[in-house]
Amino acid sequence: MDADEEGRSTMHDEIDHEYDTFKALVRSFTPADAIKRLEQMGIDSDVVERIRERHQQETLRIEELEEPKSVVQGNRETWYVGPEKWDKCWPAIENILRRSGWPEEPAIRTLDESSTRIVSLLDHPKVKKFSTRGLVIGYVQSGKTTNFTSVMAKAADRDYKLFIVLAGVHNGLRRQTQARLEQQLVKPNPASWSQLTGLENDFQPQENPASYFGKNNRTHVLCVVKKNATVLRKLANWLAKASDYLVDCPALIIDDEADQATVATKSINPLIRKIIDQLPKSAYIGYTASPFANLLIDPSAADLYPKDFIVNLPKPVGHFGTEVLFGRNPLDGEDPEEVDDGHDMIRSIPEDEVPCVRPTSKADTENFEPVITDTLRDAVDYFWMATAARRVRGTGNIHNTMLIHTSVKTAVHNSFKRPLERLRERTAQLLADPGEMARMRDLWDLECKRVSAEEFGERKVTFDELKSELPSVLEDCRIVMDNYASEDRLDYENGPVVAIAVGGNTLSRGLTLEGLSVSYFVRAVSAYDTLLQMGRWFGFRNGYADLPRIWMTDELAGWFRDLATVESEMRRDVERYMTEDVTPLTFAVRMRTHPALRVTAAAKMRDAVTAASSYGGKRLQTHYFRTDAEWLCKNIEAARSLVAASEEVAVRKRNSPEHGRHLYLNVPHEHVIEFLREYNFHDKSPDIDPDLIIAYIQKRVLTAGSLGRWNIAIVGNPATDGDDDFNFTEEVAVGRVNRARLDSESPSQDVVDIKTLMSRRDAAVDLTDDAAKLPEKQIMEARQKELPDTGLLVLYPIDKISDASKTKKSRKPLNADEHVIGVGMVFPAPRNEDSTVEKYISADLSNVWIEDEDLSVLDGEDA
Repeated sequence: MDADEEGRSTMHDEIDHEYDTFKALVRSFTPADAIKRLEQMGIDSDVVERIRERHQQETLRIEELEEPKSVVQGNRETWYVGPEKWDKCWPAIENILRRSGWPEEPAIRTLDESSTRIVSLLDHPKVKKFSTRGLVIGYVQSGKTTNFTSVMAKAADRDYKLFIVLAGVHNGLRRQTQARLEQQLVKPNPASWSQLTGLENDFQPQENPASYFGKNNRTHVLCVVKKNATVLRKLANWLAKASDYLVDCPALIIDDEADQATVATKSINPLIRKIIDQLPKSAYIGYTASPFANLLIDPSAADLYPKDFIVNLPKPVGHFGTEVLFGRNPLDGEDPEEVDDGHDMIRSIPEDEVPCVRPTSKADTENFEPVITDTLRDAVDYFWMATAARRVRGTGNIHNTMLIHTSVKTAVHNSFKRPLERLRERTAQLLADPGEMARMRDLWDLECKRVSAEEFGERKVTFDELKSELPSVLEDCRIVMDNYASEDRLDYENGPVVAIAVGGNTLSRGLTLEGLSVSYFVRAVSAYDTLLQMGRWFGFRNGYADLPRIWMTDELAGWFRDLATVESEMRRDVERYMTEDVTPLTFAVRMRTHPALRVTAAAKMRDAVTAASSYGGKRLQTHYFRTDAEWLCKNIEAARSLVAASEEVAVRKRNSPEHGRHLYLNVPHEHVIEFLREYNFHDKSPDIDPDLIIAYIQKRVLTAGSLGRWNIAIVGNPATDGDDDFNFTEEVAVGRVNRARLDSESPSQDVVDIKTLMSRRDAAVDLTDDAAKLPEKQIMEARQKELPDTGLLVLYPIDKISDASKTKKSRKPLNADEHVIGVGMVFPAPRNEDSTVEKYISADLSNVWIEDEDLSVLDGEDA
């Protein structure tokens, strides 16, 4: 080696040595202060500069990771560049994951990179004061808990002190999260952690804050709480008492299921913000798979909008998501032939079976007795056979779970226990019956034919192989009622589980159902995020990817398919923003809306611009109204104008005042549009947006020659020529109908809800006489046959008093200031391509001040 090479080698060794010194200093100082410390130590300026450059290269590598993509407020300094050899918490997690079968590539590497990127977006713990707010977007059941546990571990390895995890709103999820964090963070390094909560105990104030936060205590503090006002208030008050010790206490707050209870709530949201405000050095990160609500917060408000960063986690390999199971519609610019239509894993529950497994009214809830319908029997039998097949394979998750989710009511959950236990006992007795075995064999063979095991790289299991396992499966199977009132809980911590879990909200948010293979689901919901989070069947199915099945109604399956389209488009929008020069404060993802579903709860959309989309084949009806005279009189005027115009221009009329019916056929669409412009639709009816309906009609008229003509109907009671009549014109009068309002615990004159306006037969008022007697589905088919291009608009004159029936305790008199005009609309399903009106909602950025960079200094003279 010549002298020059020897000199370079010596310099390289010196830089390596001093870079290790620099990395050690960064644990106690920010990178800039660590550089100053090196200079104060008398290290050669060339070496210091090389160290600075090397650190910049490391930070650039982290910032330019291909995954996860992120939107970041531009002035954030990247200080964390990954784990170091002296770390304790993150290496422990790596070891646990390796022992549990996680592959190094790509699973552990992807987790390492994504958690490193998130920690790099936090503030250095030695910064004097900070309040960071970020959002991490994942997928349902995709390993978000493992991700934020890894983020906590890496933050702990860099001396973050206090860790608060907001673990949903139910004890089950809180306990499950506590158990995971104890297993992966506390138990590997017990001397490094103090806990404010336990498996069975939510937060209770501790006597001496100094014992946790004083300078003599070097441990990290873990607190896992549910989003409950009483618990959060206790925590906030205790932190206030500990304020003297929190000045130099870097805190990380993880908000799991950040779209639930956090956004636009009267108690939880202010308490979370109060806790943050009491921590001088805090970082808040919301984790969610359904960020609809979080991205609609007003960015200019003092709220929890992710002002500092938004991170989009990559979809893990092998993850079962909405699109995989339900397929989706093509997005703009996509070739429909290349869009996945989903696996054949969805089984239909006929509408006439739904009342057998779910009460049709609140009054029926307490005495409800479910029936084991044909589809429920198939679902349960298939679950037992799938469990037996998994035992034959001997691979994958050791647990086996089936979910039955039909209602949020605990009385309904409990009503399933006896019927399911009797079914299990009867099936066990029939295992020797040739007829029963033949029926189960046919079901298994059909399912294996519809979904091939080989397609998923799994070994096909024949019925002859699995039937010997059925007796032990039935013997081991528990029927578990899992709800807030039940002492029976799913417990995956004490050996293999075979369970049919019947539950509601405790099973529909965040809680992982281990080994879930079969779901029976008829629960109706009204919002994207609620619907998406109820999909407990999403996640990983290692060793049984061919076996999952979901039984649900065709309507719900259609909603999930629409949701898959919405979700895919939203994520594509996120990806697009992340490749552009934007910050979280200029980040306004569009969210396509659906006529039957809100994007999220109405309160969470108060800072958003709302809209809806296609109406083809839909039946809409108003059931929310205001009760003040001014609002109602405008609707009366609009209805009278429409009827007067229809009297003049209708091609034909069918008037039956003795039946309370008037019908005007083939009215030009311009009169319908004029009515929609004049009529007041209540804001609580997101599926009825007059601007979108008008745009939809106009587009159908122009592009498809449809909806140019409408039938206008008046539906009331027989006219009496007395005070009970409502006069639309001098010649047209009908008796007013009675629609009492629901008995609300907090009645308001701003809104009353009559729940149902149209009867099934009203959708056939302009069809042949026999059509009104048909079921609703056949009525729509008859409409398609008789009036494929004609819309129907029905007017209902509702009596302003509308007394409640004495037999209906859930109703109260309407008591409006004026008579109410209800409106129903029926749209024909498109015979060709539908003219969907695609509008979106997004965060309102109008109040956000975007400070442009001042470039004038570049044009000025040197000072």
